[in-house]
Amino acid sequence: MSAVSVRDISVAFETVRVFNGLSLDFEAGEFIVLLGPSGCGKSTLLNAIAGLMDISEGQIWIGGQNVTWEEPKDRGIAMVFQSYALYPRMSVRENMSFGLKMAKTPKPEIEKRVKQAAELLQITHLLDRRPDQLSGGQRQRVAIGRALVRDAAVFLFDEPLSNLDAQLRNELRVEIKRLHARLGKTTMIYVTHDQIEAMTLADRIVVMKDQLIQQVGSPSEIYHRPANMFVAGFVGSPQMNFIKGRIEDTGSGPIFVSGQRRLPLHGYTFTSTPTSNQDVVLGVRPEHLRIVELGAWPEFSVDVVEPMGADTVIWCRDREGSLQVRTSGDIRLSPGEQLNLGIDAAQVSLFAADSGERL
Repeated sequence: MSAVSVRDISVAFETVRVFNGLSLDFEAGEFIVLLGPSGCGKSTLLNAIAGLMDISEGQIWIGGQNVTWEEPKDRGIAMVFQSYALYPRMSVRENMSFGLKMAKTPKPEIEKRVKQAAELLQITHLLDRRPDQLSGGQRQRVAIGRALVRDAAVFLFDEPLSNLDAQLRNELRVEIKRLHARLGKTTMIYVTHDQIEAMTLADRIVVMKDQLIQQVGSPSEIYHRPANMFVAGFVGSPQMNFIKGRIEDTGSGPIFVSGQRRLPLHGYTFTSTPTSNQDVVLGVRPEHLRIVELGAWPEFSVDVVEPMGADTVIWCRDREGSLQVRTSGDIRLSPGEQLNLGIDAAQVSLFAADSGERL
């Protein structure tokens, strides 16, 4: 049985329809991330699950119960928002226990849960401070602790790290992953537009665009076998290179052709059979291009070099256009130098030029 099941839901704002029959299951104990650009519908979906937004059609089930018309407090969920939303005149202890007090939880039980959550989040020494005495990362830990004391089976996170600086985001991302491991069977649904958060946290990623689900899969599946050009371009940094061309059949197997560039497609696994002379787009990630002495694609000229410490990103071009190459930070190249590129057909993606869907 799924921990959360969204069944054919529709959401509309007056005449604007956001979802039209969207369905998705979230398994018990998994960490699933809703990933996509602003306006794709990921927060709307999370709010519908939480009961903060009414649906016009369909059903939402949590823990085997139909909660479509239940109040948020009765759905067995705990939610962490983008803003900390802490009460400024209350201590950390009072902020974390407030919801339990409103639910008339016995005082000994409140103290027990607050203590356990504080120890888990390493904020025991902050319990008597007020929010204005805390850093941004500490405030977000308190917000997570306030949800944690509810002892819910499903946790909802709405971009909880977006207001933090880069270092704090990295630290809290690790803490959230540890928290999920410690809680065991707790299901976590996490909304973000940050692909790094999605790839590092998720058991499964749901990629969304224009209120539609583009692909659902593990981080490895999303990265190595993107379902379409949007997913391929949205996930990965630097962005995947896209090269327009066509497929030719030479009798010994299909070959990708783009101007003077040729790539035999031995080793590529097609999801559907291509036709000869079909217009396609080849996608190759910068880290899958290799600088070699003799390569399948020769005579590239270095355009821009971007040192990034352990890695270096090189922009290079030939007569057909430019490509990004991600290589070791030990390699030293200067603009104007010549290089050859090696490419493995097993590591590329092919998309139909008209639909953008994976071939």
